[in-house]
Amino acid sequence: MASSPALSVMIAAVRKAARGVQRDFGELQNLQVSVKGPGDYVTAADKRCEKVLREELSKARPTYGFLMEESGEEKGSDPDHRFLADPIDGTTNFMRAIPYFAISVALERKGELVAAVTYNPISDELFHGEKGQGAFLNNKRLRVGARKDLSEAVVCTGIPHRGRPGHAENRAEIAALQAKSIGIRRFGSAALELGYVAAGRLDAFWERGLAPWDVAAGMLLVREASGVCTTIEGDGDPLHAKSIVAANADIMVQIKKELAAAARSV
Repeated sequence: MASSPALSVMIAAVRKAARGVQRDFGELQNLQVSVKGPGDYVTAADKRCEKVLREELSKARPTYGFLMEESGEEKGSDPDHRFLADPIDGTTNFMRAIPYFAISVALERKGELVAAVTYNPISDELFHGEKGQGAFLNNKRLRVGARKDLSEAVVCTGIPHRGRPGHAENRAEIAALQAKSIGIRRFGSAALELGYVAAGRLDAFWERGLAPWDVAAGMLLVREASGVCTTIEGDGDPLHAKSIVAANADIMVQIKKELAAAARSV
């Protein structure tokens, strides 16, 4: 399909940034790793990838702002546009040569997500989408799964690591969904997991404690694949709410009921 100039810029930037990540993947003994907090790491590859993303996106859109995982927020002279980017979503997997992580970039216009790219540089799977134009995986149109009952669903979550709050809450949620679904998965990259919901590979995804750059691209992909994204607690916008549930409309009603019951039990 034909992409807008902005989406073409984003895809080109992501593919260029991916070259260094592909080169560094598997070099377990040579990775330079810093500790941001308990169980929270950043590698030199994350920083190099983010630098390339910023350079390439700024070259094409010099007035746009940025919100990026490693360098934070930078306002542009154009107050209506900014890029939200995670250079490697799934750093722990990357550090251990587990080929499940992604470079993720979204474009926000006047506070609304309008374009998204999520790329796994090891599997060479590129998810992209634009508001009103659909979501795609390697140029194949995506649609969320058609299952209507939670009892037929494979669901996915993130599990809080050492140093993060919410362990008891998450265990209660997993117990509730374990009893109601076919199975639960935990892969380690929210950006890709949202892409998998958009592709119908997963029927639902939920997680707490996420940042805007973790979910921005994936939210647009799910919505453009006819899915629903909301918060665990209510019906708000999950971009800044630090919790998200993504599913088709039928599964959404059921999974939110179970998550609410789990929250009351803690």
